[in-house]
Amino acid sequence: MGNYRNFKLVTYFVAHAAARAEREDLEKQIQWMEKHLRLDKVYLEPYRGELASDAQIEMCKDVLSAHGIEVAGGITTVIPTPEGAKPKARLFDTFCYNDPAMRERLKEVSAITARHFDEFIIDDFFFTGCTCVDCVREKEAFNRALGIQDGSWEKYRLDLMRRVSQELMIAPAKSANPNCRITIKYPNWAESYQETGYNPESQRKMFDAIYTGTETRDPVTTDQHLPRYLSFSLMTYMESMWPGHNGGGWFDTFDMHITEHYLEQAYLTAFSKPREMMLFCFQSLLHNRFTPSLGFQLDQLDSVLDYAGNPTGIVCYLPDHCQSEDNLQDFLGMNGLPIVLTPYFPEQAPQILLTRSSACDPQIVEKLEAYLRVRGGTAIITTGFLEATKDRGIARLTSIRLRDRHILANRYRVEASDSARCTFPYGTKPISLPVAEFRNNATWAIVKGGHEEESYGILLRDHYCDGTLYTLSIPDAYPDLYQLPSPVISRIREAVPVEGIWLEGPTHVSLFVYDNDTFIVYPYVMDGVQREIGRLHVKNADHLSIPVSGKSLQPLYTHKDESVFEVPLMPGEFVLYRIER
Repeated sequence: MGNYRNFKLVTYFVAHAAARAEREDLEKQIQWMEKHLRLDKVYLEPYRGELASDAQIEMCKDVLSAHGIEVAGGITTVIPTPEGAKPKARLFDTFCYNDPAMRERLKEVSAITARHFDEFIIDDFFFTGCTCVDCVREKEAFNRALGIQDGSWEKYRLDLMRRVSQELMIAPAKSANPNCRITIKYPNWAESYQETGYNPESQRKMFDAIYTGTETRDPVTTDQHLPRYLSFSLMTYMESMWPGHNGGGWFDTFDMHITEHYLEQAYLTAFSKPREMMLFCFQSLLHNRFTPSLGFQLDQLDSVLDYAGNPTGIVCYLPDHCQSEDNLQDFLGMNGLPIVLTPYFPEQAPQILLTRSSACDPQIVEKLEAYLRVRGGTAIITTGFLEATKDRGIARLTSIRLRDRHILANRYRVEASDSARCTFPYGTKPISLPVAEFRNNATWAIVKGGHEEESYGILLRDHYCDGTLYTLSIPDAYPDLYQLPSPVISRIREAVPVEGIWLEGPTHVSLFVYDNDTFIVYPYVMDGVQREIGRLHVKNADHLSIPVSGKSLQPLYTHKDESVFEVPLMPGEFVLYRIER
């Protein structure tokens, strides 16, 4: 594939640097980079509010090419307010697409970029949040025409950016260079796409490829507070959205101070089997302590990916333009549930996850019922999904009802899977849970949470025709999932094994499963997390091998068709295991 066997390593070179680069300095910078990284490709940007000259762009291309680096282009759609002009009602200098001068500027920049490159990517500022007088007027006219009475921006901006994509980006670029391929990069904030005009439903039919933002940064102190599992899950979403056209995953060095938090972006992006690993950006990587560490770990990742097949897991359905229970699937993923995403209802998947976001599909209850009745599959729904569908027929599938009550749970009841034996673990702190009332012997509680004499279901089971429906009670604060005792989270995992695999052990661990009898275990680097021992439960396994090291693991014991293996869980260390039968 290039300098690495399983992916291309690429970086982005911003326009401000391209406009000012000097050949001698650029040579030195590339030489420093080559000490630590083996770059296959650079996306060289002519425009980011500032337009680099033709001569500068060609000089940078020549220097990079001389080092054996493939060069493509890039555009970031920001534009400063002209001197003396009234500022627009916008964030980050993104374009107002109802401003004639700004529209003309974008057409010009698109054509210039296409003349320099046969391929370019659009950085993730290709949205609009402008609420200037002109934008308000156009939105109101659009809403009147469609009978939209709530004053919302969503449908207007989705339509606007669909038109902008074709008229201001694709058409001028293809006119200047018919051979030019254009990739649209989607940001990491997928739950907000529709509010600002990102429109994968339409745009994936217009552009030549898509790309995925996998930046998660520091999850505590940054505004986005994104769970790190997103670096994996969003990649699976985009690949499922348009198979074979997700160009890669893009992460950066910003807003973090712990080296492992930067590296975890790379690990989880790599676990999704990307075509490219995009490091943003060339300038931020120079003389950065993260860079040598990344270079070392890229070789380790390449070795692991030699053995990994295609990602598989519990398929979470997130339809186009959905929003609610934002990123919940990623918190579950960081607690050992192997979750992959799709914008299409996964009617053939053996296990599915439906969150409140899934309920944005108006036919979701009918689809769920057919899935249970016809496919005979296993579905997990969240209490958020249950609440969103309470007036849409969900009552025919379960006796559970939500009455807008909550409980502070600090003790738990966990029923074993093969007997009526129960354990009663305590948590380290109380967590707030919705009260999921259910009718005894119509619905069965496998895990309950309670306080003193009151307890309610956390994991509840219903049977429907040949299918199984689990309802999972979600804490009001999603990170409280980390506070669940090991027997609780382990029992939840056991209910929905993927490819016959589930992890018995603590929270803060992810399990990545592939379709070729391999899987990766990764414990996160987080405050207070220490080395622990976990147990892997694997069906029909004689033993496990670790192909990268050549080591082999024998089962601790075997029960019926399941073998159990003890494995170390060292924060920050990923291990790929292969099932030997």
